[in-house]
Amino acid sequence: MKFTKSTEETSRPRRNFIKSAGMAGTIIGLDHLLPNNPVFPPGREAIPGKEKLIVRSVRPEDLETPVGLLNTWITPNDLFYVRHHTYPALIDEQGAKDWKITVDGEVERPLALTLDELKKMPQATVTVTLECAGNGRAFFDPPVAGIQWEKGAVGTARWTGVRLVDLLKKAGLKPAGKYVVLEGADKPVGKMPDFIRNVPLAKALDPDTILAYQMNGAPLPQLHGFPLRAVIPGWEGAYAVKWLNQIHVADREHDGFFVKTAYRFPNKRIAPGAAVDPKDMIPLTGLIVKTLINTPLEGAKLAPGNIRVGGFAWAGESSITRVDLSIDNGSTWVSARLGKERVRYAWQSFEHQFEITKPGSYLIMSRATDDQGRVQPVAPNWNPSGYLWNVIERVRIDVGAA
Repeated sequence: MKFTKSTEETSRPRRNFIKSAGMAGTIIGLDHLLPNNPVFPPGREAIPGKEKLIVRSVRPEDLETPVGLLNTWITPNDLFYVRHHTYPALIDEQGAKDWKITVDGEVERPLALTLDELKKMPQATVTVTLECAGNGRAFFDPPVAGIQWEKGAVGTARWTGVRLVDLLKKAGLKPAGKYVVLEGADKPVGKMPDFIRNVPLAKALDPDTILAYQMNGAPLPQLHGFPLRAVIPGWEGAYAVKWLNQIHVADREHDGFFVKTAYRFPNKRIAPGAAVDPKDMIPLTGLIVKTLINTPLEGAKLAPGNIRVGGFAWAGESSITRVDLSIDNGSTWVSARLGKERVRYAWQSFEHQFEITKPGSYLIMSRATDDQGRVQPVAPNWNPSGYLWNVIERVRIDVGAA
């Protein structure tokens, strides 16, 4: 089997976030190259095949989609954001012929299946908005450590593969099984912990939880996990393990770093900048209600008249019931028209036409409500890892004289 590892290129971070984060032990890979770093090597500002994306880290690749390119309900593969914790396992077509997925642990019949054998099983397709838990981290105050995502670590794709429940049934679950542990072919570098995640059995058995070998009708791109990745609908993106080759059914939660330490959230509200006792942290699971305005863009200069405001709203496992918009700093709100898309786990488009005749600076604001009654907040729920930023969306534009 042929696996190609990326070469290591590291540098000092462009900002020192460790002190303000208060939880340096939860952060991995801060020494990777980031944009705006004075030592960022010339000619490396783009990743082949991903030239239109914003480089947040070169090695491992962390690439953000510019908001202006998030303008279609399905995000094209080449525009889909990329998040890596370790260097990717770049498996070529020859390597895929030898690749196998193993299923072991609390099962009656351990499995080792090739990609061709997986493709002979019943096929399933699910459309999912995938979002990094740290999307929006750059906006927290005080700053927190980690990749400084702004708004574009999110995208929606049609994922096709096999249902995880079908694979588990094929292996024969034992009563002791409580968690499904997911591990990919990527390997940590140096003292980095292995990237291993686990899913509670109930979510693993959901018929919408799949192991995908296609993305938008094409084989998974290498940077998106070829030949196989997990897709855990409605949950934060770190559960969608790439280059998946090992599934272990366990009787308890995995004790690795990315389960016990990272991707955890305070179980109570805390003051910005405050430290949090590890015992007061719980695992992140589902995404929360959120909006993204993709038209007009921040800083747009527009002529007076009819101005279209549009974007997307999503809420993980929940559905969007309404999106409200304001152009007068939140004094008044109007309901936007929701698009025709009504697909669970996928974002919902919205739009509204404002007639703005008076020149000036306008702050466009959007807030969504989901079917649980959750509404985007005015202020963030601060946490030391910078997860789940979902405050009311804001875009400032300038309307000039006619």
